[in-house]
Amino acid sequence: MTCPRLVATDLDGTALRTDGTVSPRTAAAFARVEEAGGTLVFVTGRPPRWMHTVAGAVRHRGLAICANGALVYDLHTEEIVESHLIDSDVLEECVARLRRQVPDLTFSVEYEGGFAHESDYALGRWDARELAYGRMVAIAALTSRPCAKLLAQHPSMDPDELHRGVLEIVGDIVTPTHSSGRALIEMSAFGVTKATALATLAEERGIKPAEVVAFGDMPNDLPMLTWAGTSYAVANAHADVLAAVDHVTAANNDDGVAVVLETLF
Repeated sequence: MTCPRLVATDLDGTALRTDGTVSPRTAAAFARVEEAGGTLVFVTGRPPRWMHTVAGAVRHRGLAICANGALVYDLHTEEIVESHLIDSDVLEECVARLRRQVPDLTFSVEYEGGFAHESDYALGRWDARELAYGRMVAIAALTSRPCAKLLAQHPSMDPDELHRGVLEIVGDIVTPTHSSGRALIEMSAFGVTKATALATLAEERGIKPAEVVAFGDMPNDLPMLTWAGTSYAVANAHADVLAAVDHVTAANNDDGVAVVLETLF
């Protein structure tokens, strides 16, 4: 293919190593994109507060689409520049429906500038960061103001099975997806995905989907991968992603994104 005008890549499990770092090879490949005049966009489920290290690795250049499309984040200023939030009344309805039909679920929320969770919500590998930025609250407080992302966790269900169930229960009022490999469902405002935010950003720059190459590994990347003109999965990707993309590159720990970018740029 000709040199793409825009490169969109997921971070965790895709462009980042399993330990969450940007390898020197990948950082150099990202620099090639911008040196060639291309636009580099990180499109991630991460909240903005988890972007500082990545911003430093790319010398604070470019934009990031965070929280699965709900927030657009300027890596230069490290500020949120656009938000698409779930209204509090929708949050209340969503939690009420899910709690009635899947009683073992526990909830947390990502606000624009913080995190809150129920007392029995099991924190994951980012525990230290969560405890530093978050707080434990009752469910009424959790849903009392708009948020970027609602998270629902189950102690034992298969992630894909849980996602199908949540989609059936609340898919008419929010957009559920998953990305962690755990029984953890991430919900954005209705219609908000990685693809919607990326499409808006591209349109503002006069870039067509055919001029975009995208990389991902998990179901939350599927809207972006199917929207982009050319799509790549890393070898360690979810089966649904591997089945949906145009190409498969090396695994994240083998710098699969960099392998492709070195060829394109």
